[in-house]
Amino acid sequence: MYKKKDNYGRNSSLNNKLSIMLDVGKWPVFALLPPEELRLIRQACVFGSAANEALYVTVNDEVFALGTNCSGCLGLGDLQSTIEPRRIDVLCGKKIVSLSYGTGPHVVIATADGEVFAWGHNGYSQLGNGTTNHGLTPSLVSTNLLGKRVTEVACGSHHTIALTTDGEVFAWGYNNSGQVGSGSTANQPTPRRVSSCLQSKVVVNVACGQLCSMAVLDNGEIYGWGYNCNGQLGLGNNGNQQTPCRIAALQGVNVIQVACGYAHTLALTDEGFVYAWGANSYGQLGTGNKSNQALPTLINTDKERMVEVAACHTSHTSAAKTQSGQVLMWGQCRGQAVSSPHLTHFSSTDDVFACFATPAVTWHLLSVDGDDYLTFLVDGKCIHVHKALLKIRCEHFRALLNETDEDAIEIHQFSYLVYRAFLEYLYTDTINLPPEDAIGLLDLATFYRETRLKRLCQETIKRGISEENAITLLSAAVKYEARDLEEFCFKFCVNHLTAVTQTQAFADMDHDLLKTFISKASRYGAFKN
Repeated sequence: MYKKKDNYGRNSSLNNKLSIMLDVGKWPVFALLPPEELRLIRQACVFGSAANEALYVTVNDEVFALGTNCSGCLGLGDLQSTIEPRRIDVLCGKKIVSLSYGTGPHVVIATADGEVFAWGHNGYSQLGNGTTNHGLTPSLVSTNLLGKRVTEVACGSHHTIALTTDGEVFAWGYNNSGQVGSGSTANQPTPRRVSSCLQSKVVVNVACGQLCSMAVLDNGEIYGWGYNCNGQLGLGNNGNQQTPCRIAALQGVNVIQVACGYAHTLALTDEGFVYAWGANSYGQLGTGNKSNQALPTLINTDKERMVEVAACHTSHTSAAKTQSGQVLMWGQCRGQAVSSPHLTHFSSTDDVFACFATPAVTWHLLSVDGDDYLTFLVDGKCIHVHKALLKIRCEHFRALLNETDEDAIEIHQFSYLVYRAFLEYLYTDTINLPPEDAIGLLDLATFYRETRLKRLCQETIKRGISEENAITLLSAAVKYEARDLEEFCFKFCVNHLTAVTQTQAFADMDHDLLKTFISKASRYGAFKN
């Protein structure tokens, strides 16, 4: 179920969530920051060959950098290292929604406005500005992206890919193995749309290994391109691919998230299963051995449904999070090879990389807990739900959260009791409501096209039918086009006709429904002596 700390109203003021401190204490690069500064951090990223560089965003949307500043990767306009945070003025107020980095390192971000900025190492044009000159300050990446809204960026060692709201993928930079997807191995100096077999497809998630790229489609298919000598594209062979290729072995499996390690890949399905393929010399596939796999292999976690997979192109470490919040890790962990998923005491996959990965960098942009939740405001009350779970369990919210970065949604058409029961169902696969309230949930299930929930509601209503509520339940079944339930309620009413017709609900029955009921009941012979 939900996390325990008063999750049905865990903060009536959404603004208060900003006071939740992002715990960056496990990353040594932040060790010298005073507590009053640490309390202000809302987002953070640790990167670099020795995890010695960091960027962070405060609750006031100011952006700061500190560390060794290799290739100008801190974006401060110079090459000077700094042990104290320095502000990156051009990024302040930009609202970063996605951040990734390469091994140069180069850094790329996407803002809430859909703009892309890049800086740092540029020896292979991975900044997308048409040159190979290092970028000391964040610069707008504009070629072929003007008029596009980018929602997600991902970097390999020296290449970059960007995903737009339209589901298009653009790529640029180092292309020795085809990782840019252009059909050649020539470096790509500016953003170029990855087309080929993705031309008319809608991509919803992207990730990069060192020299490869992966994309998940809205229909659950997954494509890969680039370096493949370890089988990290999951195609069943070891040949590099210069254009996207669908992973045919996952036909019929609905993938919703992909994560790439140095030379291995993890995929999460809508049913909470995890598949892995690619390099496995450190056990990073979690298969119990160290043999590479060129085809997707289902990981036996022996645990509950997974809601997140995590990997980083700089390491051979893997992690996953369960529906109840448990975190598993495997692969290279502090020099050891852990070949099967190992249960940790961590509450976040981020902690796995802070404590066990080499280098100990962040695998994605760290955010305060609140950024991982969607808050529903229903009848003046708050319900906080994991965004990851919503994406996995409900097609409606999967589409919604892929289009918007909303943190709160006000619900008007359903009651608090009904909506809470719906969200509980997404966590538990069960409903616990009396039949009269299950009518409201049936309405919701119809609205969201949740077929299984609709069936559960009908079963609950059938179990709770009585002479007193039969007409009310029949009316609901007709209204929500629940044919099986309608037939069940009708037969119950006919079999208990005398008692049912004496209820207030029968007296208040809709005129058209009453006519239909009497006509149908007479055909059943209900009124014969």
